[in-house]
Amino acid sequence: MKLPIIKQIIESGQFDEDYLEEAVEVLLCVSEARGLSDEEMDVIGELVSNISGAQEVMAEIRQGTPQRDALNGFMQRVVGSIDK
Repeated sequence: MKLPIIKQIIESGQFDEDYLEEAVEVLLCVSEARGLSDEEMDVIGELVSNISGAQEVMAEIRQGTPQRDALNGFMQRVVGSIDK
């Protein structure tokens, strides 16, 4: 996951949660296509991860968490889960 990508999705203000959910569904559908290389699968996986991360951060912001705190908290959780 890349924090600048998650931040860009959030700050653009162009996408609501339904739009992001549909984008994830499209990417998951594409990932099932035959003949995709490992590199292409990695890119799709990274996009899905970033969009899903943006959805989580957006939910926290909607609950009143300041954007900076929501982003930092999310990344701490991600790093914490990797360290385990």
